[in-house]
Amino acid sequence: MAQPTNTFDTYDSVGEREDLSDVIYSISPTDTPFISSAAKTKATAVLHEWQTDALAAAATNNAVIEGDEATLDAVTATSRLSNSSQIMDKTVVITGTQEAVDKAGRASELAYQIAKKAKELKRDMEATVTGNQAEVTGDASTARKFGSLGAWIETNDDLGASGSSGGAGNTARTDGTQRAFTEAQLKSVIKSVWNEGGEPSMIMVGPFNKQKLSGFTGNSTRFDAGADATLYTSVDVYASDFGQLQVVPNRFSRDRDAYVLDMNYFAIAFLRDFSMHELSKTGDSEKRQLLVEATLESRNEKASGLVADLTTS
Repeated sequence: MAQPTNTFDTYDSVGEREDLSDVIYSISPTDTPFISSAAKTKATAVLHEWQTDALAAAATNNAVIEGDEATLDAVTATSRLSNSSQIMDKTVVITGTQEAVDKAGRASELAYQIAKKAKELKRDMEATVTGNQAEVTGDASTARKFGSLGAWIETNDDLGASGSSGGAGNTARTDGTQRAFTEAQLKSVIKSVWNEGGEPSMIMVGPFNKQKLSGFTGNSTRFDAGADATLYTSVDVYASDFGQLQVVPNRFSRDRDAYVLDMNYFAIAFLRDFSMHELSKTGDSEKRQLLVEATLESRNEKASGLVADLTTS
């Protein structure tokens, strides 16, 4: 069959409206489990400081003679810790024409781009906080940087060959030889954290090692004989000898690191919370800056641990 002669169809037509959906689909992940779980506190200077302390070791010879004079115990001073604030930003510039024209999927290009950059800024913070960045105090030509998670945990870590611990936020950990993630490593770190007084509640891992953890023999594949007969092969809660820990995959942390965290001992200290500023107008465009200035407060690194230098494929 063929069209009759002189049939006018869409192939000949000019001015057809494009079939462009008024919905913009974005699959980019925005979940930020660490900064969403950490406490929020206020910083009042570019060098944020706090104190930490520890109890004396338990004694088995604490016995006093009846009527004896009291012996005065030594008093141990608190330890003073600090971390520098880091400024992070995203900027948007939209021409007046682009804001004025009719657009599919959004009424305002400026509002749409601001919302998009806000999500990107939060992702940047999550990736930086959970990374292995040493503190940089900064100067007139060098940006300040806070010491991230990998630069704090040193007491309870399990490292690959040639790896070395970070410390106090100002020394990044030296990566070692990568090796497969095992349940023995995880159990050892959880035990070490508990011995130091921590009560970890979260295991934070990247996607590859989340799947490795789900294969640990301590959690044999479970079958729900209920109506849906669901086969479970993942672990979302790890029941250790020292309590249950939620297993949380993190898209932005380093996949080679598996953190064992007591989130009661971490906070994000904001010198300036997430905010937006209108930049000076120098032409036919609108400019905005989204900004945050904050730091990681590691209240006592002994309450958490790390299995590092894991294979990622």
